[in-house]
Amino acid sequence: MRPVLPWLRLLLLLSPLVIVGCAPAPIFKVSPNVANVPPDTVAQAPERFTGRPVIWGGQIVAVENLPDSTEVQILGYPLDASQRPLPNSPAGGRFIAIMRGYVEPLSYPAGALVTLTGHIQGMRTGTVGDASYAFPLVRVDAAHVWTAAELRSGKPHVSIGVGVGIIH
Repeated sequence: MRPVLPWLRLLLLLSPLVIVGCAPAPIFKVSPNVANVPPDTVAQAPERFTGRPVIWGGQIVAVENLPDSTEVQILGYPLDASQRPLPNSPAGGRFIAIMRGYVEPLSYPAGALVTLTGHIQGMRTGTVGDASYAFPLVRVDAAHVWTAAELRSGKPHVSIGVGVGIIH
């Protein structure tokens, strides 16, 4: 049996670190008591989750400024390892993010992707179109609206294959 070359052994040991290094770190710290459930699960049993912290994300639907707060309606999506919403995945229900004070609607445009951390505050019944809808309410501690450049940078720039490729 032939001995493994030292440089090949080193390459094999470091390859997991190189792969992990391609994914940016999460933007919010995950604590052990974070409720790892989608909004539609909370809507089915809100009493089980009220007061629990969450890290949720999704696509902004609407922004409404009130006298002392701003409510952002969001269509929730699962998050990747970097806590970016995955809009090509099945949606996990809508929720309302409650932010302190005035929030500039242009900073939270409809269609933009957002990730936030906060605590479940309860439920509110509203409508989506003509249908009745139960919205979980999240009191927001911090939020991040993703830019196009940030969303692009989360995809690995490494590919392995044989043949001709075209970059778009």
